[in-house]
Amino acid sequence: MAEVKDKISKVSSAGIADEEFMERESGTLRLDDGRIRAVKEYLPPEQLYEDLISRVRKYHPSDDISLIEKAYKTAFDAHKDQVRKSGEPYIIHPLCVAIALADLEMDKETIAAGILHDVVEDTIMTDEDLAREFGDDVASLVDGVTKLSKLQFNGDRLEMQAENLRKMFLAMARDIRVILIKLADRLHNMRTLSHMPPEKQQYIARETMDIYAPIANRLGISKVKVELDDLSLKYLYPDVYEDLVNKIALRKTDREQYITDIVNEVTRHIENAGIKADIDGRIKHFYSIYKKMKNQGKTLDQIYDLFAVRIIVSDVKDCYAALGVIHDMYKPIPGRFKDYIAMPKSNMYQSLHTTLIGPTGQPFEIQIRTHEMHRTAEYGIAAHWKYKEASSGGHHDVGEEEKLSWLRQILEWQRDMTDNREFMNILKFDLSLYSEHVYCFTPSGDVKNLPAGSTPIDFAYSVHSAVGNKMIGARVNGRLVNIDYVINNGDQVEIITSANSKGPSRDWLNIVKSSAARSKINQWFKNENKEENITRGKDAFNAYCKARNVDPATILERKYTDNILQKYSFRDWDSVYAAIGHGGLKEGQVVNRMLELYEADHKRETTDEEIIASINENAAKTPAKVKGSGIMVHGVHDVSVRFSKCCSPLPGDEIVGYVTRGRGVSIHRTDCINVINMPEEDRNRIIEAEWQEGAETETGEKYTGDLNIYAKNRNGLLADVTRAFTDSGINITAMNTRVSKQDIATLCMSFDISSREDMMRITEKLRTIPGVIDIERAPA
Repeated sequence: MAEVKDKISKVSSAGIADEEFMERESGTLRLDDGRIRAVKEYLPPEQLYEDLISRVRKYHPSDDISLIEKAYKTAFDAHKDQVRKSGEPYIIHPLCVAIALADLEMDKETIAAGILHDVVEDTIMTDEDLAREFGDDVASLVDGVTKLSKLQFNGDRLEMQAENLRKMFLAMARDIRVILIKLADRLHNMRTLSHMPPEKQQYIARETMDIYAPIANRLGISKVKVELDDLSLKYLYPDVYEDLVNKIALRKTDREQYITDIVNEVTRHIENAGIKADIDGRIKHFYSIYKKMKNQGKTLDQIYDLFAVRIIVSDVKDCYAALGVIHDMYKPIPGRFKDYIAMPKSNMYQSLHTTLIGPTGQPFEIQIRTHEMHRTAEYGIAAHWKYKEASSGGHHDVGEEEKLSWLRQILEWQRDMTDNREFMNILKFDLSLYSEHVYCFTPSGDVKNLPAGSTPIDFAYSVHSAVGNKMIGARVNGRLVNIDYVINNGDQVEIITSANSKGPSRDWLNIVKSSAARSKINQWFKNENKEENITRGKDAFNAYCKARNVDPATILERKYTDNILQKYSFRDWDSVYAAIGHGGLKEGQVVNRMLELYEADHKRETTDEEIIASINENAAKTPAKVKGSGIMVHGVHDVSVRFSKCCSPLPGDEIVGYVTRGRGVSIHRTDCINVINMPEEDRNRIIEAEWQEGAETETGEKYTGDLNIYAKNRNGLLADVTRAFTDSGINITAMNTRVSKQDIATLCMSFDISSREDMMRITEKLRTIPGVIDIERAPA
């Protein structure tokens, strides 16, 4: 044990993450060059538990560890017959999660919940058992982390993922410790991911990179964020990862000597200036280097600022004094100085950053901060938690509430968003957006922190909903600007309002950058037109029922409506109609779900006589099979069928037909925007249609598929996208690209494809391309 801990201190002094001990416990080990490999041996649970207790005792003022001990014994018994994919006892995993939480100096209730976090999901223990044995606080934390494994989502992995994340965010709002346990859980799962099948590795690594690493970043927990990024890179792009670590290892000695020389020289000058400081140097982590190479289109040899020197001082005054000393020693690179002390990041991060030219002409970065700022940079929100007692529960003070404002924003728009695919797309986009910020000022000098690319509309809604709703114009730095003006760092923004304003325009939804502003605009339209939306939604619901030959009264039973209210978190049925009316929910989703429930309750055995009668009847009334289309149209014969370009339906999509005037039947997806917004007088022209069985394979027909791909612009992006199509054997028929002022590339692709399943496969392949932010099926 002492040997392993000695290694930890040596690795830490070289600037590599202080995680070797945990990695060895979990079945992995980080080598000197930073590579991570699997090891067969693992420490027995008793030794892991002893180490956990020793870590807790180092920071916790209380000697009473009875709660943790009881949790360990309970989890040990509950998991005693279970093993992980690696073959190790399952109890190793919750103990390693608890050790990660102890490294964040969490309270005893959180440590206990970390040990127990899988007992409800994977054993016979229930929430009631936990609450009785450990109290409501621990039981609530475990419930917040427990996945929704008992719910069914028709095998749709994205639906399950979205519902799990919705539950997690709601639990976070009640108690932020939930996400800290979840991050520790994901960290250990990523460390032991080598034992999973390759497909599962890719899925978990992608989810980690898209969701969990950005959340760790938003909470300011850099030590967790850095390792999640590196491990995700390792499994998503193994060849790139190995090549990178091997190349960095080749010149390891030269780089370490360079860092040592810089640190020694900086230390000498700082001491001569009479400033007391801790100084160390490190190579930036692998994912950071990889991202820099991809974004700048450079090789490793062309990336110069691989090094960072950190100066930690006692107070803010010494931060700026040290900066003066450094700028006197080395030549700073213009435009590369950032003062995050005066203007902290939204995740609480504070530091001075400056990039300089070293003595050999090699650029390097220096970060200057106080000890408290350093602790916040490493542990984020956890740095402000420390070891709260049970009596404090999950409550945090006003300061922490302000720092979690982004979580409140997510909760606001997730309540208004019932489509899980839209929820996932916006969540990923929102998390990726906040990696870059713009800092601007109100007329009174208050700082506003907005996502890069924000407009005066985003600024107005960040001040207050009422300001945004009454906005009629804006001045930036004293000059009138358009509402789509892109705010720059340092701009002073003044919003012009009017009591006579009729409210926001729907066009604003295409202009705003922040999800908070988008949510507040949508909320205004919902509230302003609620009665009208209810009427419109009810009409759409009834019209869809009519198109499906369903009597609304049969499915509007209490138990079916209650299921919808629970699934989409609505208070009453009028709210469902209102959501359909303003476009937040599709009537097809609701009716089809209620039909499924109704049909499950009304199954009956069909008699032989009925079967024979049905065969005789259908011999004359078989739905029209339109040759070459793979479509069966009900109630219409000898008619031409064409696929609408507005939604490009594919085999596997739920479809309806629309009887056009003189051009046969056009086939639409049921969620097509033109079907949803169809005038009432035209809805009687909707007829049932379905795909022939085996339409995607037997007919050999190719259909037009359309995708919009949103990505950070970089060299080689287009080549990577087209290569993905070529490797999948898909023929591209049309392509249009454009780049926004924020350097976000939009690629509109049209191509030949056989089915919805093929569309999902190419979409997943495209998501693995570096820099891709979001992908969506494209309307015309």
